Amino acid sequence: MSLPLRPLFWLALALSVGAAVSLGVTRFAYGLLLPGMRTDLEWTYTLAGAMNTTNAVGYLLGALALPALMRRMSPTVLLWSGSLLAALFMGLCGFFTDAWVLLVQRLLAGVASALVFVSGGLLAARLGSRDPAQAGLLLGVYYGGTGVGIALSAVLVPWVLDVFADQTHSWRFAWWALALLCFAATALLRWPARVMAQWEQLPAAAAAVASGAPEGFRWRAFGFSLAGYGMFGVGYIGYMTFAVALLREQGVSGSAVTVFYGLLGLAVVASSRIWAGLLNRHQGGGAMARLNALLGLAVVLPALTQNFVVVVVSGLLFGGVFLSIVASSTALVRHNLPPSAWAQGISAFTVVFAAGQIVGPTLVGWIADGAGGLERGLLVSALALWLGAALAWRQRPVAALADAAQAGV
Repeated sequence: MSLPLRPLFWLALALSVGAAVSLGVTRFAYGLLLPGMRTDLEWTYTLAGAMNTTNAVGYLLGALALPALMRRMSPTVLLWSGSLLAALFMGLCGFFTDAWVLLVQRLLAGVASALVFVSGGLLAARLGSRDPAQAGLLLGVYYGGTGVGIALSAVLVPWVLDVFADQTHSWRFAWWALALLCFAATALLRWPARVMAQWEQLPAAAAAVASGAPEGFRWRAFGFSLAGYGMFGVGYIGYMTFAVALLREQGVSGSAVTVFYGLLGLAVVASSRIWAGLLNRHQGGGAMARLNALLGLAVVLPALTQNFVVVVVSGLLFGGVFLSIVASSTALVRHNLPPSAWAQGISAFTVVFAAGQIVGPTLVGWIADGAGGLERGLLVSALALWLGAALAWRQRPVAALADAAQAGV
């Protein structure tokens, strides 16, 4: 059964609220809070980076648990309940100053965000199956919701920090404000969750899922793209964790930081249309490779110059590319696997993505505590992304790999 593009577009847009919660707020808003928390609580850059590393560990645990959870609960239930838990754990971060307790809160928030982001990605892929010609656009709209979360955080967090600047641990009020934003977003997710839950009960939908090949996701067949995606996880997260801290170190004003971060978020939203055709065309790793290479350029620019115009260009390029790499992994799964294996494939890519994110923040923080500072840390991040581009470039369509194996190539 197919639907006109307009209803599918609005459903993808509503689903994108989940991406806004799971990454845009739960993961990336911490970068805006990091400078104030680090100063107030006397953290090293290594400890500050470990907060996002722990969040990524939670994300990995959530991704590992998802296949088993999806055998017991539908993606729509996981989407909404995960968003509710993410909002709760965000709010709890405002009640503590002990680093170990905050690490636990970030861990739990990471688990919840994985439930939201991966189940939402699976639902977006199912939307695309109803209009394959627009599948790239619908995936981009979903993942572009992260940019809405980033842009809202860029406005909300500095404003709250300014209003409560005379309060002890003023950053805690920002955590509570972000939690309220997540609770409001969770309420908005009820509509797409309800509509798509009804689809899951239709006989045609059940038949589509059951009609796939009996074998599941094969890690070896996707080896190069998985490795490239893991390096993307290593490389991009250092920028999102420390870019604001670097700008503040360089003396950039708070209002300029808000402009930088807000434009980055808006570029994420725009990326859904920019790269839709690329995601539809490439059945191998070509889209992921090209986007990783561009992202490496965006990450390295602030390490080479303090010119604010160049830094803004870096933010725009970064925002316009990085979530499209996530979309490229989902598109790769959709192009090469039957619907019955999509959940397993998306979970596999999420696992390597989370593993890369575990390494990235602490590695960049450790380098930043040394003589090279944050600039050297971002250079290492860029090198990781370019390595990821080289690996992804070698990924061929799975059907071509199977044909080559049968031919003895």
